[in-house]
Amino acid sequence: MLCVLIGMPGSGKSTVGRLLARRLGLPFFDTDQLLETSLGCSIREFFEAQGEVAFRDREQGVLSDCLGHADGVVSTGGGIVLRPANRGMLQNALCVIYLRASPEDLYRRLRYDTTRPLLQVANPLRKLKELYAERDPFYRASARYVIETGSPSVAALVNMICMQLDLNPPVGLTAPREG
Repeated sequence: MLCVLIGMPGSGKSTVGRLLARRLGLPFFDTDQLLETSLGCSIREFFEAQGEVAFRDREQGVLSDCLGHADGVVSTGGGIVLRPANRGMLQNALCVIYLRASPEDLYRRLRYDTTRPLLQVANPLRKLKELYAERDPFYRASARYVIETGSPSVAALVNMICMQLDLNPPVGLTAPREG
């Protein structure tokens, strides 16, 4: 089974993804970590030096590589849905989960984070609201499942995902293994 997590920056994709992969006994792939390894620098450094278009080009290649795996849990970058080609790849994947969080929840989680290039602005909450308004329709169109990440713990979110997959597995997927 290949399961892809999408959502806004700070929605918990990497944290939930690691635990979900462990629970399902699958490998974990984080597109941001894979990108940094391939780039040889941080995303923020690459973004500042080369710009967003060059970054999104590289990100698209990493997503394509990740979706080529038969099994695993993939955590994607928050802007992965901005490109129509990426949305097309996601819509063709069997199991895409949108971890949805409100801009206010995201701001509480990210207000001291200096590693996310798009949030290094005077008013990060306003920026999160703008990003959310732009991206939420793309996340919804790309995902098979929407999981609200408001206040549950990471373990509770993983349980919710596993329960959703068990109750409503995509055609061609077997129910998640308990572990």
